[in-house]
Amino acid sequence: MAVVFEPTKGLTDKPFHYCPGCCHGIIHRLVAETLVANDALETAVGVASVGCTYNSYEYIACDMVQAAHGRAPAVATGIKRNLKDSFVFTYQGDGDLASIGTAEIVHAAARSENITVIFVNNAVYGMTSGQMAPTTLVGQVTTTSPWGRDPSYQGYPINVSEFLSNLAGAAYIERVCVTDFKNIQNAKRAIQKAFNVQKNKLGFSLVEVLSTCPTNWGKEPLAAMEWLKENMEKQYPLGCYKGADITFDAEGNYVSGAIPATANNCVNVGEVKK
Repeated sequence: MAVVFEPTKGLTDKPFHYCPGCCHGIIHRLVAETLVANDALETAVGVASVGCTYNSYEYIACDMVQAAHGRAPAVATGIKRNLKDSFVFTYQGDGDLASIGTAEIVHAAARSENITVIFVNNAVYGMTSGQMAPTTLVGQVTTTSPWGRDPSYQGYPINVSEFLSNLAGAAYIERVCVTDFKNIQNAKRAIQKAFNVQKNKLGFSLVEVLSTCPTNWGKEPLAAMEWLKENMEKQYPLGCYKGADITFDAEGNYVSGAIPATANNCVNVGEVKK
């Protein structure tokens, strides 16, 4: 009998611990399937962040390292500079990346570190009970903005993809979501492109994935998906913010497109530029 569907070898057999309706499980699978498609499970190294996905090392079936809160890009930098032929990626939430890890993500992009960042934006601190995050929408109610985020007091949301796309070292930045089949397929394409950027040593790549947090939003899973589409996509429009013109052939080899001046210039620890 022909095999129609089977579990990806990129995930372990351990059941996810995420809340019903959370998008992390979908995103994990997309990352895992992309690693398998690139025959990279044996050589890839992922860096887990602090947050709801702190234990992603139990789910993704490649070597994983746990980083301190916000420090995943710095840890990934050290790994990639020593293992330059390995796929090295971070998996981070908005509190981890856009708050305590702001310096790390900005400077990794500015240096055009040849790593890939999977950035999951659900507009709230998930694991720690739903506090306001740097990405929380204006007017959005959280445990630390019980009357809604007031920009005159708490500032405005940070659009990470738009911000980082202005840095010369960023090669590829795209924002996607996983609200339906079409968007899930587009998200997978974006993750594959990000890994192609890394494979060809073109520099820093980041895929931002808009996600739900039904528990802390106080919504049923389907209602949370609708809220994301009606509210988050207005503040965070989907699309490619850097590297839209970069193309690859069927084997993932670079063909054309604007890339950072530092591309193909990665240096291992102990090497000296001449």
